[in-house]
Amino acid sequence: MQDDQRHRKPAMLNGLRQRCPNCGEGRLFTSYLKVAPACEACGQSFTQQKADDGPAYFTILVMCHIAGFMLHFMIVYSSLGPMATALTISTVVLAGSLLMLPRVKGIMIGWQWADRLHGF
Repeated sequence: MQDDQRHRKPAMLNGLRQRCPNCGEGRLFTSYLKVAPACEACGQSFTQQKADDGPAYFTILVMCHIAGFMLHFMIVYSSLGPMATALTISTVVLAGSLLMLPRVKGIMIGWQWADRLHGF
């Protein structure tokens, strides 16, 4: 066992909170999805992260399942017309995606940091 062992769960939870996976204090992002060059609290560099398209794929996977279930239940159990159904589902999916994407990206960066991927 290494002295500097990194635990995956706390790092990913810090990423979910959009905080540094190392210390949990500094901000992970400088704007909506732009990763900070380094943690302002502990100095951990984030230049090695390679989240790329992974967060978008996971967000789409989850939100499409939610949209599918919503579509089924709204068609079966509501009397809304097709336009109202489409607008309702689109609004929920758009809002959910915008809320979920930076959190999923933070989780992926925390996972990469904990497993020392890409030079972390």
